[in-house]
Amino acid sequence: MGSESNSGDHHILMLPFMAHGHLIPFLELANLIHRRSSVFTITIANTPSNIKYLRSAASSEAKIHFAELHFNSIDHGLPPNTENTENLPLDQIPALFHSSTALQHPVRQLISDIVQKDGKPPVCIISDVFFGWSVAIARSFNIPIFNFTTCGAYGSLAYISLWLNLPHQSTTADEFSIPGFPERCRFQRSQLHRFLRAAKATDSWCTYFQPQLSYALNSDGWLCNTVEEVESFGLGLLRDYIKIPVWAIGPLLPQSSGRGWVKENDSGVDLENCMDWLNSHQRNSVLYISFGSQNTISETQMMELAHGLEESGKAFIWVVRPPLGHDIKAEFKAHQWLPEQFEERMKETNRGILIRNWAPQLEILSHESVGAFLSHCGWNSTVESLSQGVPMITWPMAAEQAYNSKMLMEELGFAVELTIGKESEIKRGKVKEVIEMVMEENGKGEEMRKKAGIAKEKMMNAMKDNEQKGLSLRSLEEFLEIIESKKEKTNGRVTVN
Repeated sequence: MGSESNSGDHHILMLPFMAHGHLIPFLELANLIHRRSSVFTITIANTPSNIKYLRSAASSEAKIHFAELHFNSIDHGLPPNTENTENLPLDQIPALFHSSTALQHPVRQLISDIVQKDGKPPVCIISDVFFGWSVAIARSFNIPIFNFTTCGAYGSLAYISLWLNLPHQSTTADEFSIPGFPERCRFQRSQLHRFLRAAKATDSWCTYFQPQLSYALNSDGWLCNTVEEVESFGLGLLRDYIKIPVWAIGPLLPQSSGRGWVKENDSGVDLENCMDWLNSHQRNSVLYISFGSQNTISETQMMELAHGLEESGKAFIWVVRPPLGHDIKAEFKAHQWLPEQFEERMKETNRGILIRNWAPQLEILSHESVGAFLSHCGWNSTVESLSQGVPMITWPMAAEQAYNSKMLMEELGFAVELTIGKESEIKRGKVKEVIEMVMEENGKGEEMRKKAGIAKEKMMNAMKDNEQKGLSLRSLEEFLEIIESKKEKTNGRVTVN
């Protein structure tokens, strides 16, 4: 186990789950806490390769410490050097979840090392909601513990309630209610991932999620990467269900998503050329398409999406990766997986850009020419789109993404769902129809842009740092004051009035 030197009056230990979609929000939360208060020393602990990734993603100005926790993936039936969900087949994801419990001993040792060095334990632990096992560790050291859900409130509640209660197993109906949600918010079986649809209490998914999420409900409170004014409905439901404090401290946005995007051969286009291309298009005229760093679609879906794009006549930026069944990190073969001469036609007419593998998403979404975002609806991407006031066309694929899509459509009103899942059938006509509807100047498109603009204003106001301090900053400062003062602390718990 390796850790960097620490100093400071109050030590916070952070334990994110082993996935990039969790690691980065934890890093941004650490950066935000450091910017708000200098009295905290923050250490993020994880497996060696994830710590290496975090170090590479961290700003050189960030004063965050990192600690490596011993982990050997082979011991858990995982491929060699597998420490996160990147490139891991879906059927092996449960093994990764279960393997995380092996981090308990190195976490205990790390805490003991901190006690020996600082003369006292960390002032608190902020642990991933998936690491319910960390609650017992914190209690044994008499340390307050809080869980951080990197998802939104609505999506988090749907996710935990579905896994804990499996309500769809009690009915044969395609539509059903779930504990924690009012009757009007009925869910559909098609919105559940196939592993959840088939879940049994004894399978490898349930035997991890059910105990770990239950343990997380016994922490001292949750932090949530969302905004009170945007997700007031979901936050109210979540608080009523888990019955412990929930602080909305979002949006946690990367300080610069374009950092390090300099190698043209990695993406097929450099940042300057991408911005120049966006500058050549009118306001709200470009569709941005990305399914996240760990997702792709089938060859058939890819072909139909390309045909629909071309038939819509709309300009686009599409982050492409090899389709399902191929190495997602391998070279993208446009001539094989897209219509004949598609990329060439798009270049010649200035209609579209294909970006290989990765793009500076926040910079693209913030450009005024971008009028809609076709997304898998992962929460980090959703927050970035919300923060820039960009309406969404959703194509949820895994985790809580379908619940995010449901919330965006039914509660916020600025998303349209194209399809669900990697196995779904899509037709070019539907693609064309949805794109044209969302990007039209009037009608539905105009209404969605207005609602998205309101959400953007609320997101930005939440982080305002002036006389009228934003709600999320006030929420974070309230949380930090409780931690710093450690008032009314008894038996490792923090009482919040």
